[in-house]
Amino acid sequence: MAAEHMIDVEVLTPEGEVFNGEARQVSTRTEVGEIGILANHTPLLAALRPTELRLKISDSETRRYAQAHGWLQVFGNRARLLLEEAVPPEDLDPGVLKEQLADAERRCAESEEGTAEYARAEKDRVRAEAFLSLAS
Repeated sequence: MAAEHMIDVEVLTPEGEVFNGEARQVSTRTEVGEIGILANHTPLLAALRPTELRLKISDSETRRYAQAHGWLQVFGNRARLLLEEAVPPEDLDPGVLKEQLADAERRCAESEEGTAEYARAEKDRVRAEAFLSLAS
């Protein structure tokens, strides 16, 4: 694939670098919907929601990750994703995720809407649901 059809991609988490290289396309979900990033995309800054992050490296290779909340910055033919977590789907444990989902739902039910406790529980619930759908 010609270099002009590639975009430099960097996926970072608090634990360190998950991916750093070229890709043909980055597919993810922002707060307002699905997005695909190709080479020479217009500059962008977007909040990300938990979903499946797909990095199309070539026609025959796509790297997949369970993506937690984070941020996407696109500038100068470079996409940088700053994520709370990025986990290969095969590394997800459905049993643990089901426990995390039940805990988050319990905390949502026990806290008052509009509070920081409720917001954290809701954020955890969204993450657990997205990760669980990728683990199955």
